[in-house]
Amino acid sequence: MRGEDNKTEALFTYVTPESFVPKDHPLRAIRKMADDALAGMDKLFDSIYASAGRPSIPPEKLLKAQLLMILYSIRSNRQLVEQIHYNFLFRWFLGMALDEKIWDHSSFSKNSERLIGSEVAAVFLSRILEQAKRKRLLSNEHFTVDGTLIEAWASIKSFKPKDPQDGPPSGTGGGKNDSVDFKGKKLSNETHGSDTDPDARLYRKGKTKEAKLCYQGHTLMENRNGLIIKTAVTLATGTAEREAAKKMIQKLPRTSQRITLGADKGYDTKDFVKDLRELNVTPHVAQNNSNRRSAIDGRTTSLLGYTISQRIRKRIEEGFGWMKTVGRLRKTMYRGVDKIAMQLDLHAVAYNLVRMANLGLGAT
Repeated sequence: MRGEDNKTEALFTYVTPESFVPKDHPLRAIRKMADDALAGMDKLFDSIYASAGRPSIPPEKLLKAQLLMILYSIRSNRQLVEQIHYNFLFRWFLGMALDEKIWDHSSFSKNSERLIGSEVAAVFLSRILEQAKRKRLLSNEHFTVDGTLIEAWASIKSFKPKDPQDGPPSGTGGGKNDSVDFKGKKLSNETHGSDTDPDARLYRKGKTKEAKLCYQGHTLMENRNGLIIKTAVTLATGTAEREAAKKMIQKLPRTSQRITLGADKGYDTKDFVKDLRELNVTPHVAQNNSNRRSAIDGRTTSLLGYTISQRIRKRIEEGFGWMKTVGRLRKTMYRGVDKIAMQLDLHAVAYNLVRMANLGLGAT
């Protein structure tokens, strides 16, 4: 018998967001680990906010909301706030009641900017890693480093001469989106800059690739379970990957024990290998023998550990792939090194939480 399409809504419903979330939902483990990490950050939050004045959106909710943005590939703050308004799962994750008023998207954006430039995201990442360390999920001996390009939120048309006398490239059509003819024009970071995002640099990944305005993101991964332990964002230059790698290695807690660092061929330079050895780091860098002599010799490549590092180092690409597809970090929506650095830290937090949840951490 056909059922009736009744459109009568109940006047009262006695339910909580908790009742809508399945017991085995993957967000349960992620929320538990995130809440445990945020619970120990009260002093840091207190140092950022004034003791008097109008209450803001709690920083815990700001960070967890941005985790939702990354985990569910939400493209904007406006769409995120709309989702929180009617999505019971999101309300439950944020610890909000069904009748609790949702903040405006502009308020969310403004409150989020307060955290930019602070160490909040980096501390959040470190506290997540502390949970993994207690469960012996981290290696303290073997690491991998790599970098990737993050496309800037700026058009190539914004890349204009720094000297006004040179004038902009000739264009047609008029209006804000004037067509520009770059044929025969030499574009260089020395003579040109983006008026949309001054920190963005024109960079080409390879000879067959087109040049784009972008940044470089860098991650340091431990080799046991592929968790990201350090991140950095720099201007896009030919030496940025090696410079960022040395800085991240120097920030690691060190003992007298020698550690290893895996990397691809782009790190195979005489100076970089020498600097690593001076830091008591064994360079497990892939050899680059293309019309040149590699800085890595047989003393290193003959070791079993080198072979293992070369096999495991490719796992770092999984993190970049996840952050660029699921997290939508391939083309950033933010401008400036500080904003993008915070986003890379939050993407590393989200990626680690997913991996740790898959390893059974956070399960109740």
